[in-house]
Amino acid sequence: MTETVIAAKNLTRTFGEGETEIHALKNVDLEIKRGDFAAIVGPSGSGKTTLLNILCGLDTLSSGDVQVSGNSLRQMNGSQLSRFRREHIGLVFQAYNLIPVLTVLENIEYVMLLQKVAAAERKERVRNFLVKVGLEGKENRFPAELSGGQQQRVAIARAMVSHPDIILADEPTANLDSETGGQLLDMMKQFNHELNMTFIFSTHDPHIMERAKRLVTLSDGKIVSDESRN
Repeated sequence: MTETVIAAKNLTRTFGEGETEIHALKNVDLEIKRGDFAAIVGPSGSGKTTLLNILCGLDTLSSGDVQVSGNSLRQMNGSQLSRFRREHIGLVFQAYNLIPVLTVLENIEYVMLLQKVAAAERKERVRNFLVKVGLEGKENRFPAELSGGQQQRVAIARAMVSHPDIILADEPTANLDSETGGQLLDMMKQFNHELNMTFIFSTHDPHIMERAKRLVTLSDGKIVSDESRN
């Protein structure tokens, strides 16, 4: 039986109050299994990014609960959530979010440094992932010396190198041309297939939708379809 990585029940997120109240999510239920390669899709304002942020504890629920690897995010305070994300969740953002004063190697190993992984193991993991993401030989460059596609490769390596339970990616190809974005998606799909890594994307990108093994469609804060594909 495939392990459940995320179990979300009755997720509701409301912003504002009174006449300005906005219901971003309305009683959403979602279960993510290990090895999923899922895309959360829908029009602007449908709740995609809100849902992704709640699944990793970057946003708070109005009601409901999210369990990641059996741990309730609702029961954690801010510092506990930060520590839990560091140990269990890899994040990839549209804007890359690399630390400009750190080299490629230092950016990739940063989370492992916080996890207190031994130096020798950190270096070995970074070397392996530099090869996997096609950045071998660029470990001493700074983000400003890289193209957008290369910076996103660093961000993906950073998200995966600490062996998280799940990787959440918010519009990871939005700032890339279609060829570069497609290459990165194929790379992530390969990691999903070969290493059984679990990915959830929030996206408008048809290239992600084409590659997704599962399409979860949101409309007005509700899941209107959940389609599994071969």
